[in-house]
Amino acid sequence: MPNFRTYRIHIMKKSSLFYLALVSISTLTSLPKNAYSQTIDTAKFILQNDIDVAKEEPGTHKGGGKTIGFNFFADAKNLKTVFRKRTLKAGSSIGYHLQKEDEIYYVISGKGSMKMNNETFAVKPGDAILTRPGSWHSITPNADNDLTILIVYEKK
Repeated sequence: MPNFRTYRIHIMKKSSLFYLALVSISTLTSLPKNAYSQTIDTAKFILQNDIDVAKEEPGTHKGGGKTIGFNFFADAKNLKTVFRKRTLKAGSSIGYHLQKEDEIYYVISGKGSMKMNNETFAVKPGDAILTRPGSWHSITPNADNDLTILIVYEKK
């Protein structure tokens, strides 16, 4: 049986409030280097970058303005979770709408306001907001900045 030696390099790079991590490099040491080819097995993971999925879109739920949507893992089979990032440009918003499933908003950067059931409050980096079924909500960046958020909910 071939002798496998695995090196794990953990790269921690601060990117806003999130950390990008884990690069695994596996090498087969029992065969000469030209006797095999190195492939990446993506059966157990999918790696996507902003640049792969970024798409300019109007504000969702009739919010208007310009936004950049990042719909990660949209084509992943049997994934039961929607994981999105959205940058709301100044003057845009996610329109006021009725929530049908649990949905989490997490503010990565920028400041803005969220309207929830006719009550408005400020949001800033680090804020996580859980919207429950039956609630009404919208989110808007302040006029002087963009607002970048993560959005996570169950795929129906």
